[in-house]
Amino acid sequence: MSTQTTEPPRGTAAGPAGPAPAARARRTGRAKDWARRAPLLPALVFLVIVTQLPFVATVVISFTRWNALAPDNRGFAAFDNYRAVFTDPAMRSSVGTTVLLTVTVVLVSLLLGLGLALLLDRSFRGRGIVRTLLITPFLVVPVASALLWKHALYNASYGLLNGVLTWIWRLFGSDSPPQPDWMTDSPLAAVEVSLIWQWTPFMMLILLAGLQSRAGDAIEAARMDGASAFDVFRYLTLPHLRRYLELAALLGTVYVVQNFDAVFTITSGGLGTANLPYTIYQTFYQAHDYGRASAQGVVVVLCSLVVATFALRTVSSLLREEVTR
Repeated sequence: MSTQTTEPPRGTAAGPAGPAPAARARRTGRAKDWARRAPLLPALVFLVIVTQLPFVATVVISFTRWNALAPDNRGFAAFDNYRAVFTDPAMRSSVGTTVLLTVTVVLVSLLLGLGLALLLDRSFRGRGIVRTLLITPFLVVPVASALLWKHALYNASYGLLNGVLTWIWRLFGSDSPPQPDWMTDSPLAAVEVSLIWQWTPFMMLILLAGLQSRAGDAIEAARMDGASAFDVFRYLTLPHLRRYLELAALLGTVYVVQNFDAVFTITSGGLGTANLPYTIYQTFYQAHDYGRASAQGVVVVLCSLVVATFALRTVSSLLREEVTR
């Protein structure tokens, strides 16, 4: 009786043909993944070097006692700098100023941006030119914008605002028009108005994009059913713009909180206008306390990250809504 031996099929794990097809497929998939990601590695390394390493260095310095005016008194300070940050009256005052400045600028810019977006959503002759002119303030360099408001508009001697007051008073036969010093009488309002002028176009662009993504058939159906323009805005447009309003408010908050140019240029931080970035500037460049300034910077970055996280979530939700349409 002959005995026959059965050979395992070729290509299996027990056969001499090599590894299993599943293992080869996994290796091929990993190789393709690395081939796609490899061109991005230099950019990722550059991004880490430029953004993360300086932040790590700032965190390390924030735990040191380092004042250029006392070079011999340098060493590890543990959490002393952070305790000084949260107990410093100037820091608490700058926090209140930053909150008031940010809330005022963001809310007013949102309202004005919404009004302008509703106007630009209509069809009229010259809409492209009007849109370009309305976007222009956002394209101006922040320092140039602050200088424009400080000298061309606010100046008590030759500024445009006082010139307009003089012209109006002379129309009514008066030779003694009021000439207020805007930067001295209302310093925080002067900074806020310049920032509102600069950030309203940003809000307008985001909200205009939201308006142009509305479903036209729903609006037409509502109008055919007798809905007024206010009803369409209240029940259709405003709910649709909720995500865009949130995104504009969050992004505006992130940027306005970090604003330094307007405060430094218009008021130099005086008369109760010193916000967090200007306070950090004073601590670093005037007091030369590098450890405390680094601690202040870390606190501001962490607070900004909280707002930025909500902004990223809002952007992700908007993208998911666009994909599901």
